[in-house]
Amino acid sequence: MLQQNFTRAYEAAKTFAGEPKGWLILVGPSGSGKTHLACAIASFRLNQGQSAFYIGAADLLDHLRSAFSPSSEVAYDELFERVRNTPLLILDDLTMTATTPWAKGKLEQLLDYRFNMRLPTVITTDTPIDDFDEGLRGHLADSEICRVYVIRGKSTLTLEHLGSIDLEALRRKAFANYDYKLANLSPEERQSLEQAYRNAVNFAKSPEGWLVFMGVNGCGKTHLAAAIANSLRQEGKSVLFIVVTDLLDYLRSTFNPESRVSYDELFERIKKTPVLILDDFGEQSATSWAQEKLYQLINYRYNARLATVITTCLSLDEIESRISSRMVDPSLSLVLRINAPDYRGDIKAPKARETKSQQRYARRNR
Repeated sequence: MLQQNFTRAYEAAKTFAGEPKGWLILVGPSGSGKTHLACAIASFRLNQGQSAFYIGAADLLDHLRSAFSPSSEVAYDELFERVRNTPLLILDDLTMTATTPWAKGKLEQLLDYRFNMRLPTVITTDTPIDDFDEGLRGHLADSEICRVYVIRGKSTLTLEHLGSIDLEALRRKAFANYDYKLANLSPEERQSLEQAYRNAVNFAKSPEGWLVFMGVNGCGKTHLAAAIANSLRQEGKSVLFIVVTDLLDYLRSTFNPESRVSYDELFERIKKTPVLILDDFGEQSATSWAQEKLYQLINYRYNARLATVITTCLSLDEIESRISSRMVDPSLSLVLRINAPDYRGDIKAPKARETKSQQRYARRNR
């Protein structure tokens, strides 16, 4: 029964990713696979050259609060307009508990607008639909626009599934279909991609040390990281490819009394895996707990000199200093800045909105 619940949600997410219409609501306890499916939808849309805006509800509220700051690069009204009008919004971990009246009002205003405008939206939550306030409950229960899938019980994801790069878009990533000679690139951009490509190939042949890919969304970082993973797997070598948001979500799930894997056991397996690939480092929520877990993971692998690949849209000064200082240690790590635009080329469809971090990174490298 548990597997059937997840399978139905999986098929619904796959269908939605192909043609986003209405709202897709994924309800279930921590670790049930909700965030994994939401990230898969975002990944699929981006790989198709379409727009997708993924954000955790708590992170969204943090960004909106920070926009009130005089030093903010984006005005509050501008930021809120971007979020509520984005062609596809993926709002992870929605909850109305333990929120201030201001936060609750902003979330209701956002969702009311998207509901009335019939804008495609994905919501994940561990809160039963009946527990939401009447206004939002009425939206989520509207069968004309919303499809609700409840994933019950224990997590259906294992560590092997989480790191198996089983999503079709990632399975197709290979060195053979990575083109660093795109016609629309400048010589400098082409050289940047070629350098990243050659170092990725060398790492796959002999995974030693750390390889850090930095650059804006779509520049080819994840393609190279997945190509490394696929190449090593074809040779029968052990490798774990994990999107950092999925990693943190899965670690949290092990605190669930019904979890089949203890937290200590899981964390030890991730820390000590021979080759670890961490995709989208730094885009996750910057809670104290998340920062500490990531530091523990990075610090262990640094001291143990275990082969690691990291991709990030952030610059080094935007990453916590305890971690960035280890990333740049020349005795262990090679940092490659990919100074190229969207690797997918000249796409006519709307692209995903860049984060403030990506915008600052792009400006510095123009």
